[in-house]
Amino acid sequence: MSGLGLPAFAQSNCVEDLDGDGDVTAGDIGVLLLKFGPCETEPPGPWYTVLEQAPDPAVVTDALARNRIIATGLPWRVRDQVTGIEMLLVPAGSFTMGRSPGDTEAYSDEDPAHPVTISSSFYLGRYEVTQQQWVDRVGRNPSHFKGSMSLPVEQVSWEDAKSFCDEHGLRLPSEAEWEYACRGGSTGSRYGALGDVAWYAANSGGSTHAVGGKLANGYGFHDMLGNVWEWTADRYGDYSAASVTDPKGATSGSYRVQRGCYWGYGADTLRASNRGMSSSVGRFGNIGFRVARQP
Repeated sequence: MSGLGLPAFAQSNCVEDLDGDGDVTAGDIGVLLLKFGPCETEPPGPWYTVLEQAPDPAVVTDALARNRIIATGLPWRVRDQVTGIEMLLVPAGSFTMGRSPGDTEAYSDEDPAHPVTISSSFYLGRYEVTQQQWVDRVGRNPSHFKGSMSLPVEQVSWEDAKSFCDEHGLRLPSEAEWEYACRGGSTGSRYGALGDVAWYAANSGGSTHAVGGKLANGYGFHDMLGNVWEWTADRYGDYSAASVTDPKGATSGSYRVQRGCYWGYGADTLRASNRGMSSSVGRFGNIGFRVARQP
């Protein structure tokens, strides 16, 4: 019996009566001790909205790549819920990084070609980050070229791009991830006829163009060559001939790697393995970025 005269079988309204016997006693302390430990929480919802679960064969033209994407169980095409950026899944795999076979236009820093394994699938922006996507989150447009908010944002430093990513749960791709995605399963120096896939000196008219205006590569990514250079996460450094898994670039140095070339470069430079570098604080009208994220 409790002090209120309730029978032992009655339901108590006292929140401290954890064992429900109508009294607050040592038994309630025992129940409390049994509940010690981390609190159970609801798992967070997905950070993306699914646009297409399975890869479109008309976009991801390599059957092996489609099968690897499907095997992950992850959606192929998604939209980041915070930034609105559309992203595609890049399946884990291996490729040869650096000078492509038979490429006589490659520079010395593209040597030696070496085996690289990307051990985990990742999401990558289908397009370069646009001025609209930047303004929506940052509130100002730093770009030199304006006129359409679908133009890639530029005049953003590596530090600016990294801050944008950090604030929105995203990241910059590593240099190896970038080249792997750029090749789209191709072993050649370009993933298509240059005039079809890239804005460069011969067809750009001296300016950037709205993203997605040229044909995609075999994984569905647009403007991996031309339009604007794209920042990667890595510091610039020399390659080794050794086989590596998930390389992260040099461990020191103030220059960050940019990839893909830009609207003002000639055809010989627009190649999957070509590398650029700039100071991490430099802002230029020919450098933008695209974002990555782990599933």
